[in-house]
Amino acid sequence: MSRSDNGIVVERLVREFGGGIRAVDGIDLEVQPGEIYGFLGPNGAGKSTTVHVLTTLLPPTSGRALVAGYDVATQGSDVRRRIGAALQEAALDSFLTAREHFELQGGLHGLDKAHRRARADELLERVGLTEAAGRKVGGYSGGMRRRLDLALALVHNPSILFLDEPTTGLDPQSRSALWDEVARLAREDGVTVFLTTQYLEEADVLADRVAIIDHGHIVAEGTPAALKAEIGRPTVEAIPLDPGCGEAIARVLARFGEPAAASPKGVAVRLDGGAQTLGEVVRALDAEDLAIANLQLHQPTLDDVFLNKTGRSLEGTEVDLAPDAAAVAPA
Repeated sequence: MSRSDNGIVVERLVREFGGGIRAVDGIDLEVQPGEIYGFLGPNGAGKSTTVHVLTTLLPPTSGRALVAGYDVATQGSDVRRRIGAALQEAALDSFLTAREHFELQGGLHGLDKAHRRARADELLERVGLTEAAGRKVGGYSGGMRRRLDLALALVHNPSILFLDEPTTGLDPQSRSALWDEVARLAREDGVTVFLTTQYLEEADVLADRVAIIDHGHIVAEGTPAALKAEIGRPTVEAIPLDPGCGEAIARVLARFGEPAAASPKGVAVRLDGGAQTLGEVVRALDAEDLAIANLQLHQPTLDDVFLNKTGRSLEGTEVDLAPDAAAVAPA
């Protein structure tokens, strides 16, 4: 196993809970220094458990992981000095102001008073909270709390940042602002970012590479573009003008590819011949006098990748909290 000052290397990592539940089941991965690495999967897939092991909050059952060149099982204090973490629940005190949080966090990291104040000024400005710095956090919006939590994770200038579902529950504007800051951290400061998320758009926008985890196993890994290219074929969806013509439209579309997921009123196929056959599809529908209210061409997405690898959709899947819920309970 190689050693990196600013990366993550995992080999055959297992985390098992009572009852033989393997939340993480022998995964391998490597995150390059300065990379944004997206870790995708539905609730209960093993995302948060993996983060808890890599941040030394849980010991691995077996296997090995190096974070910033240090073993998470035997060199936990060295790992913690090099990482920052903003986990699913922001660790904020509603009765403290943002500046008081920085005083506390900076003191825990051993920063002197002058350094704490300077770092607070810098980070509060960076996340747009300077004017709200003297207000108690209990009055903050969800987006403000998330931005403060991110800033606090950066107090000690970590080389690796773990973000576990950082934008869950945020409005689009707050989510976009957080995306901008995470991208800037990697681009300008060279921070390695390990990002767990259920949002496909988030991974597509931010991640240099992504891994998809399902039932404790990594089922796909690569750049978003490369993973989508594996699927290759686009999907055409037709919404009939007359809902009663759905079956007839489905028979015509079946000539051009295999059935694919569609909206409730639509019929879709994955085009065997690619996007260039769209004209043929239109002519075939016209030849059968089938009127179409809307015809759309969908390029492959990361959800298509997940569906292809696991047989189910990444978003909107059934929620199975057992493995990740166990991660916050004593093992």
